[in-house]
Amino acid sequence: MNKFDDKYLQMAAIWAQNSYCKRRQVGALIVKDRMIISDGYNGTPSGFENICEDENGVTKPYVLHAEANAISKVAKSGNSAEGSTLYITASPCMECAKLIIQAGIRRVVYRDEYRLTDGVDLLRRAGIEVEKVD
Repeated sequence: MNKFDDKYLQMAAIWAQNSYCKRRQVGALIVKDRMIISDGYNGTPSGFENICEDENGVTKPYVLHAEANAISKVAKSGNSAEGSTLYITASPCMECAKLIIQAGIRRVVYRDEYRLTDGVDLLRRAGIEVEKVD
């Protein structure tokens, strides 16, 4: 753990508050050379209504996870996440872990454990440094 990990996680937690999702608000920051190059929170795609759950409280299938939003945002900006660190308030799912690997992110720091560990397991298998910070 480096001295900035806790601060970046706190910033990701603040960023999570932008999410319209009721079940869980998740925030993510991508940091490279101590500079924030992207951010994201879970929510619907651009141009959609800002409602994440259906009338039964189930998350809609097209809701993007915070890390997927941050990764697609960095791609859109023309920057590269190669060699960066992803700070996220909840551990990544399997789908997001695949995106993290493909984006070239080398380190993932998270706060809350997701109920499934397959995403974190895949990241470790890919040689990505994964750290849980309390």
